[in-house]
Amino acid sequence: MRSAVVVGAGLGGLAVAGALARSGWQVTLLERADRVRPEPTAVVLWPNGVRALQVLGVGAGLDAIATPLPDGGIRRPDGHWLVQPRPTPADRMPVVVHREDLHDALIAGLGDRVELRTGVAVDSVRAEATERPGVGWNGQFVEADLVVAADGTDSVLRRQLAPEAAVVSSGCAAWRAVIPWYRAPLPADQPVGGEVLGAGYRFVAASLGERGSSGASRRGGVYWVATAAGAPRPEPPQTQLALLQRWYAGWPAPIGELLAATDPADLVQQEIRELRPLPRAYGFPAGPGGVVLLGDAAHAMPPHLGQGACLAFEDAATLSSLLRESRLPDAVLAYDRVRRPRAATVVRQTRRMSAVLQTRGRLALRARDAALGTITPRLLSGAAATAATWRPPTP
Repeated sequence: MRSAVVVGAGLGGLAVAGALARSGWQVTLLERADRVRPEPTAVVLWPNGVRALQVLGVGAGLDAIATPLPDGGIRRPDGHWLVQPRPTPADRMPVVVHREDLHDALIAGLGDRVELRTGVAVDSVRAEATERPGVGWNGQFVEADLVVAADGTDSVLRRQLAPEAAVVSSGCAAWRAVIPWYRAPLPADQPVGGEVLGAGYRFVAASLGERGSSGASRRGGVYWVATAAGAPRPEPPQTQLALLQRWYAGWPAPIGELLAATDPADLVQQEIRELRPLPRAYGFPAGPGGVVLLGDAAHAMPPHLGQGACLAFEDAATLSSLLRESRLPDAVLAYDRVRRPRAATVVRQTRRMSAVLQTRGRLALRARDAALGTITPRLLSGAAATAATWRPPTP
């Protein structure tokens, strides 16, 4: 029986561990934290992410927990439309899913071939040409045919395998929250959606399921994300929430109402960071097998196009498909060959959007706003096409 060690039990690690187990692999899943639990926020899945989950065998129940996310357009803080809402073709419409619902689905798909160990801080990886790959921690060492580094932006394994890829700040921080429906300050028939864009500030909101409908989402409510230029705030959540209310005062409804209905305990702050440059390789043959980088360990990027989780699921689906088609270490080389250009394309699109979103200064803002109606639809259309056209490798 083939064996794999997956380092990191985030969404990508859970997805690939379950897929390998369903293919007959014996999987050891190692997680640094003492418990495996997701953020109480949500995640946007574009068609490529949905298709990847279907390939991975966990897409069957997605309709029960996902809410379509139609184009809500882009406005300025004064309410003026920069980009009017446009109809979204069904094959390009993203969905939004509560992270806890998605996490539950991935956990349910692990099966009995996955051994999950928590509280394991992996600190070394072996990827030598003449030896079987493996990872070590605290004096212990585990070998396997395949090692998957899914240990996030600060990946210990990536730092050893691809030290040229540095983690740098993207120059902004993000706050996320889900307001449950019983606290949502909106009429039952009022949908939530769209984006408001200011000078270094951005606010996006979306309905998560339907009020009073347990079939649309087990954890419904209103999901919002606020992005602001600068470093994360060190203050406690209550103070951070007060700052957000001050920064976004006077912005179009229902932003003020949503912030007022948010409990400080709902708030999740995140420093936005990325890899510059990307790793020189995503696959490293070792002895009879190899090591691969997956998810943020391979291509951490700003969340402006909502492709982080989608690319991680693409990675997992691609790796799973290649391992069914090819023998190790050929599959490791094929994974590197397929995933690096794909990730580079999405990262390039994301960085272009970052430049648009983080424009500051009066003259620059005027130029951006004047061109936004042309630039943004083109960028978003290209990103949507990239997402819609992805397919996993076929035999």
